[in-house]
Amino acid sequence: MSTEREKAAEALRLVREAVRERALHGAESTALPPALPVRTPEAMPREADPPPVALPPRPDAGAVNAIWEVRPKQLPGGLRGWLARVAHRLLGPTLESQVTFNSRQVQLDNEILAYVDARVEATHRHYDAILGLHGRHMGEIDERHLILQEELVAHVHDLVKRIDLVLSEAERGRLSLEFALRDLRSRLQRLEERLARE
Repeated sequence: MSTEREKAAEALRLVREAVRERALHGAESTALPPALPVRTPEAMPREADPPPVALPPRPDAGAVNAIWEVRPKQLPGGLRGWLARVAHRLLGPTLESQVTFNSRQVQLDNEILAYVDARVEATHRHYDAILGLHGRHMGEIDERHLILQEELVAHVHDLVKRIDLVLSEAERGRLSLEFALRDLRSRLQRLEERLARE
């Protein structure tokens, strides 16, 4: 009976030692898991352009262009025509000055309208170029932030795996020590029993 018991105890001891060897010295227990690969994020999708803003209508200079000439086109006949010719001779220099002024004023108005149109168009082109550069830089910044975010997530996952590995190794070590203590206790009890019998 004691030999059968000793055989069973020896078999259990061998199994325990094999388990302890695997727990403490297994190749898979000390190898760190591979780090997650860093993913290259895709560029942010481009948002749709806002609808163009309706510009106010350009001022119409047609009416001023049509009435700048103040001289009559044809003088009436009769007494009224004679009086008109006399008044025209008396007021001729003043009337010519007014016609010249009106002509120059209409030309200036047309040039100012053309200048304002050209200036607004140039301003829009300039701001479109600036906004295009700014949008491209913001897209690059977003892309770099996404790459950094992906790298940070991969690093955190790697840290979590490493921490899990350290904690599991510590737990295995604690369990292994408890097992070794129990095994030592049982051996000590067997020795004490053997000594007591002898």
